[in-house]
Amino acid sequence: MVFPLLHNGPIYYFALLALKKEVIFEQHDNYVKQSYRNRCNILGPNGKVTLTVPVKKIHGRKTPYREVLVDNEKPWKRIHWKSLTAAYAASPYFQYMIDDLRPCYEREIKYLIDLNTGLLNAVLKYLNLDLTFRFSESFSEIREDKDPRMLIHPKKNPESEDPLFRIMEYHQVFSERHGFQPNLSILDLMFNMGPEATTLLLQSFRT
Repeated sequence: MVFPLLHNGPIYYFALLALKKEVIFEQHDNYVKQSYRNRCNILGPNGKVTLTVPVKKIHGRKTPYREVLVDNEKPWKRIHWKSLTAAYAASPYFQYMIDDLRPCYEREIKYLIDLNTGLLNAVLKYLNLDLTFRFSESFSEIREDKDPRMLIHPKKNPESEDPLFRIMEYHQVFSERHGFQPNLSILDLMFNMGPEATTLLLQSFRT
């Protein structure tokens, strides 16, 4: 199955990946704005926060995802790190996994696909998911609405799109202030639930 490679993707994304042993990540499609490719949602002290990685677009033509450049002239790494710390420093498992993520926010990474791959590897390692993946050699056409490349989008509700998926509530640092916020970035689940995150992902699909 062909998946998009997302930036600290939402819980639904990783719930799908947790069911797989091997996937292909698409790298030959054209980059689309306002997708999870360069953004993720977390829950901070003032509510839901969208963290966006600025990218450099090549004007005048469509840009393949594998060629999208991160705009490191903007202070996005400092902003993301500060936001993650403000949101999750008080969470039970922040100190246990933050060092695995730190290199992705400290070194300068040229391509968005490399940034997202590094973050994905850190998440898979922490979740202890035995997932083998490779990148597409050419673009595979989208033939159905249930293709993950179409299904997983910030404007789509996963419970509406996938009848087998259900939102599993868990404790969030600021849920007493803002209520439970569903389908945030996988980081929200990991910082709050630690080793139980994988179990919750696997329980997110009705059998």
